[in-house]
Amino acid sequence: MNRENEYDSSIREFREFGVFIEKFFRTNVEAASRLVEKINDLSNKLFESHIYTDRLKIMNFCGTHEWTVTHYGLRSLLPKTIDLVSGPGCPVCVTPSHYIEEAIKLSLEGVVIYTYGDTYRLNTFRPVKGARSLSEAKALGGSVKLVSNILEAIRDAKIHGKPSVFVGIGFETVAPGYARLIDKNMFPNNFSLMCLVKLTPPAMFYTLDILREKPIDAPIAGVIAPGHVSTITGGKAWAPVAENYGIPVVVSGFEPLDVLLSIVEILEQILQGRAEVFVEYSRAVSWHGDLGAQRLIHKVFETIDDAWRGIGFIPKSGFRIREKYRLYDAFYQYSIREITPENWSRDLPPGCRCAEVTLGKAKPTDCSLFMKFCNPSKPIGPCMVSIEGTCSIWAKHGGGGLAEDIAREAGLK
Repeated sequence: MNRENEYDSSIREFREFGVFIEKFFRTNVEAASRLVEKINDLSNKLFESHIYTDRLKIMNFCGTHEWTVTHYGLRSLLPKTIDLVSGPGCPVCVTPSHYIEEAIKLSLEGVVIYTYGDTYRLNTFRPVKGARSLSEAKALGGSVKLVSNILEAIRDAKIHGKPSVFVGIGFETVAPGYARLIDKNMFPNNFSLMCLVKLTPPAMFYTLDILREKPIDAPIAGVIAPGHVSTITGGKAWAPVAENYGIPVVVSGFEPLDVLLSIVEILEQILQGRAEVFVEYSRAVSWHGDLGAQRLIHKVFETIDDAWRGIGFIPKSGFRIREKYRLYDAFYQYSIREITPENWSRDLPPGCRCAEVTLGKAKPTDCSLFMKFCNPSKPIGPCMVSIEGTCSIWAKHGGGGLAEDIAREAGLK
């Protein structure tokens, strides 16, 4: 078989696998019905045995999980005793305003700033020469370019030869790609990375600590951990959560049945008095993760205490480029000031409750700005900007009983 036929065969197999995933995990109504019945049965047993006497709260940590839950209306399938809340699973939402302000400043000084669409629209806390976002900076003459990936930015920077910076926002999933390009000296001399990569396990620890520190609601009884991140970190990254907090953690895929299966596993563990990490997304995630990617990441990046927008500093929760590779580091090249605990500010607009939404302490509908002054076409808070932001997801797909409220108002319920 020649290379072209091998390529065609691979594409065909990939499409066939996609059709299988679609049929089995997304449109399998019979399987979904059985899982919902199982969830109801387990929920009844938990409350009949008085293991829980109030609502049972499960946190789906990843923004893509929140999209699945909301888009497919999974909350409406669950018993009222189970409350699914979102966690800090949106990297754009938690990127401090200060770093976007620095990127705006550079763009207005002639440095070409490369960014993704969500970051392009992200509002800052303070205006920079009249611009509150990279999109406004571009309108004012700033050098800002939208790209779909860092390789596209590198190719373009090689062509024009101007000083260039890629705003690298993301979680552990994107880190190996950045690390490989840096380690292999694949950046042109005029190109550098503003590394703003955040780490998810520390954020999960911090969130659970915050929610337990001043409990005003039902505690988090289980966590649905991010699948994409876990392809890199492995299921083992979440073991300290299960061990230290005594709650089940399920690494889940992103289809509706994945999420329902994960809820069943959490309820079964609680009923049996267990608190373990279970990898439901075993078709993509192993226990140890991608060891090669982990080695490369730690070769190129160092771990720092990092600032999360509206939340504060979380220990060991961010990556920065090591001094060995500082020629590729935008922080070094352009003397960008880092945020410290002493100069950190809340950096959210007045009235915005994105930090509470991100930490699972509030729902988007609890915010007085939601869909009144803040909406997807005119976002005020960062949670309304990103496709992984809880407020944006709820605004576009309906969440927290909004669909049921509308149905009642229309006389359909």
